[in-house]
Amino acid sequence: MFGGKNKETAKKTVMERNVIAKNTVVVGDIKSEGDFRIDGTLEGTLKTNGRVIIGVNGKIKGKVEAEYADIEGVFLGELLVLNTLTVKASANISGNVIIEKLVVEAGASFNASCAMKGVGAVKELNSSNEQERRSEKIA
Repeated sequence: MFGGKNKETAKKTVMERNVIAKNTVVVGDIKSEGDFRIDGTLEGTLKTNGRVIIGVNGKIKGKVEAEYADIEGVFLGELLVLNTLTVKASANISGNVIIEKLVVEAGASFNASCAMKGVGAVKELNSSNEQERRSEKIA
């Protein structure tokens, strides 16, 4: 009677952690509600409401949309982070980056065009991208 609501609420706030292991290559698009850790290679699109972590040996070539991102490995492509992007010293980033907040450790390679937007602007941009995709599917 009293414990049911608390258990349901606790279940909803727990995020899953998905992993692409070292020496694993995934080609394609991934959509997830939970966090995602890449220690292997992803070529394609990754969209999540959670955190994306690219490990030291990890590599993503494509597009990533996430709430948070921590990068230690290689990223090539388009990165949209609704909150904070943390770039570790071992990271190598190239492409286009749109973020709200940026943390870069000394030694990181950050060769990207970078736009810092407020939360509202990034979410608005994300919504307009979604509308463009819908238009393309209809046409």
